[in-house]
Amino acid sequence: MLVHLHLTPEVNWDWFIFIIAKTGMRFSEALALTPKDFDFSHQSLIVNKTWDYKGTGGFLPTKNKSSVRKIQLDWQTIIKFSELIRDLPEDKPIFVKGPVYNSTVNDRLERYCKDLGIPVISVHGLRHTHASLLLFAGVSIASVARRLGHAIDGRVGINYFHRMALFT
Repeated sequence: MLVHLHLTPEVNWDWFIFIIAKTGMRFSEALALTPKDFDFSHQSLIVNKTWDYKGTGGFLPTKNKSSVRKIQLDWQTIIKFSELIRDLPEDKPIFVKGPVYNSTVNDRLERYCKDLGIPVISVHGLRHTHASLLLFAGVSIASVARRLGHAIDGRVGINYFHRMALFT
């Protein structure tokens, strides 16, 4: 599905879908991304805040202490985002231009899925899929938990191992 996204030279919701699929970030974490959160020299993304999309807007703390983290990115994603956000204000959210609703992104995802004839997935489902693919590839539960911003316990394995049956 990612190859069918419209990744234009300007920021749009497809870029938002792309970064969530590539990182497994929560919806509110991805909304809070600013250009300053990208560490291009270390190919990583710093997650240290969320966006209050259900309220009046503005930055909020992360869900919990474990949610503050660095996420490694592949070099292709780093290059694409370095070009995309080059001229954006450093401390302003990349994707927030007014009121935001998760239904906007979910409706877009639904259209893509239906057009491609694949099962419909939600933006939160992208997070689960990201984790499941990492586990299927042999990444440890502890590493996946850290990447997702979970405390390292059994929940990640319980939540995602049953999904791995889809890939075998």
